[in-house]
Amino acid sequence: MSIARCLVLALSAWPAAAPAQVAATTVPRLWRLDLQWIAPLIAEADARAQVAIAQAGPAMARAQADVMRAHAQIAPAMARAQADMIRAQAALAGGPWAGAFVRGEGHGFASTESEGYDRTPPLPWAQQDPADQIYRDARLALNRGRYARAADLFAQIYAKHPRSSYAGDAYYWQAYALSKRDSDESLKRAIEVLRLQKSRAPNASTRRDADELMTRIEGRLAMGGDAVAAAQISAKAIAAAGTPPPAIAAPGVPAIAAPPAVASTAPRGRGPRSRDACDDDDNMQMAALNALLNMDADRAVPILKKVLARRDEGSLCLRRKAVFMVSQHESRETEQILLDAARSDPDQEVRSQSVFWLSQVNSPRVVPALDSILRSASDPVLQDKAIFALSQQNSSQARQALRDFALRSGVSDDLREKAIFWIGQGNDPDRFEFLKSLYGQMKSAALRDKILFAMSQNDARESRQWLLQVAGDERETIDLRKKALFWVGQSNYPGPELYALYEKMPSKEMKEQLIFVFSQRNDRAAVDKLFEIARSDTDRELRKKALFWLSQSNDPRVPEFLARILEKP
Repeated sequence: MSIARCLVLALSAWPAAAPAQVAATTVPRLWRLDLQWIAPLIAEADARAQVAIAQAGPAMARAQADVMRAHAQIAPAMARAQADMIRAQAALAGGPWAGAFVRGEGHGFASTESEGYDRTPPLPWAQQDPADQIYRDARLALNRGRYARAADLFAQIYAKHPRSSYAGDAYYWQAYALSKRDSDESLKRAIEVLRLQKSRAPNASTRRDADELMTRIEGRLAMGGDAVAAAQISAKAIAAAGTPPPAIAAPGVPAIAAPPAVASTAPRGRGPRSRDACDDDDNMQMAALNALLNMDADRAVPILKKVLARRDEGSLCLRRKAVFMVSQHESRETEQILLDAARSDPDQEVRSQSVFWLSQVNSPRVVPALDSILRSASDPVLQDKAIFALSQQNSSQARQALRDFALRSGVSDDLREKAIFWIGQGNDPDRFEFLKSLYGQMKSAALRDKILFAMSQNDARESRQWLLQVAGDERETIDLRKKALFWVGQSNYPGPELYALYEKMPSKEMKEQLIFVFSQRNDRAAVDKLFEIARSDTDRELRKKALFWLSQSNDPRVPEFLARILEKP
């Protein structure tokens, strides 16, 4: 009988409303309902809920462990992929070619570039202008990819009609068309044209775009070995670091004065820059920073160090990117710069990324740095990153750092649990001896629970035997004993030995757990054991437990077994 039907019957026992003619002085009749029938239904519902919890808990633990293991496997590969992508973006930082290219349907390759500067000339706006037709032809040529023709036509505008309303921006569009041609000669000519615009048309609407386009073109030339362009990029990067640089001279070329620092500005048409909006590269400082990735460490690292030393709000995005770029330049200062950023930068993302990239630096000095962060940091998020980073280091020093942290009192159990998890996932041959010793020192049930799980990750028979010892220890809490027993059942522990434990287990509650453990094994022998318990156990409640779990089984023998029970007189 369903709970809903029983409730309907119960409600039907209530008397109908008294007729209106009954005197007001009539003593009302009291009805006493017999609700004893509800108790078994509630008990059964509660039992089913407990069963669901019992099933979900270990499954969730396994899922969490799988996710963490996957993270450990994927993170280094993702880091390398991210590094390769950023290198590629920096290498292609010349503007139009900076975009990645993907196959277009029926159109060869389609550009997916995402520059912040203008790439499409606006529609003609001055029909009476003497250069209007030339502008239209130039715009059409550019949009059709006829870059040489477009560059020539845009040049004609300011050469033939210097007073035209199109003249000021024609310099920019000529330079843009030249930049689309993949040759150093075209790139250098584009820079010359942009300098002409700066001197002849300083108020042109494309001047801000021109500065960024020039920086990207210089980055492309610097990558190809152009010393003058490399010097210009260095000067701009130093300006982004916030320190006025001295004159910079490339070998064999005259000294070049660095431009003044360029303030960060909000992207056009996008409103004020958000503090966390660092997904755009539409300013000269970011473009200059990207170009540093192609420079040698001796020149790039000091500049990046100055960027990371800035604390103004406008430097936030630069610092976040600089952290990665420092990690890609191996130098004697790399670890210390990342360590300083992890400890002192006011932005949590910068601190966290510093720790992550520190773990990817191949240096014997990394582990002491990570250990220092783990021991001294007051930020739990940063300590969590340090624990993971240490787990990725294949060194005895890193493993010892995790062990020392797991033994520390006075730190959060959550962080210690994570250290214990990664210790269990390691390949240190004596890690399980350490975990067994640690178990005896822990008073926290949550930490002991995590150690039980960590022990279950070892396929060695000794770890299973130890878990069984915990399960049989009557001095231990019943919850931990049940979990130890569950993890044994989830392992490759021999079935016959596991099923033999039932008769040896004195505790009824632990026998109930064993019945549950048997039901979770995908083993014909486990169903046989449940048949045996359901038929012959002297405890009626245990027989009912076995029957319940049999009803949840997909074994085709179960319906016949239940039918035979029902046939008994």
